[in-house]
Amino acid sequence: MVVRMRANRSKTRMRRSHQAISSGRLSTCICGALRRAHRACPSCGKYNNRIVVDVVEREKRLQRRTKKREKELRESGQTTGETKEKETAKT
Repeated sequence: MVVRMRANRSKTRMRRSHQAISSGRLSTCICGALRRAHRACPSCGKYNNRIVVDVVEREKRLQRRTKKREKELRESGQTTGETKEKETAKT
């Protein structure tokens, strides 16, 4: 069976002209860093002139998690990212 009213290339492309992905909106934080609009600043943790995210605590938690992950990998006998970097540096 044949499509009776087939849309030509021009009509198809005109319809899809609004589907393009636009770049994200960036605004400048008080600290001077760029951040996405309506979200907390990743560098200082402020939103609407209030501290919403504790950046220092988040960094400590991330370090604890990576340290724990590396310890588990060492105990299981798998190589960690640090040992791979050391091996490539030696050669």
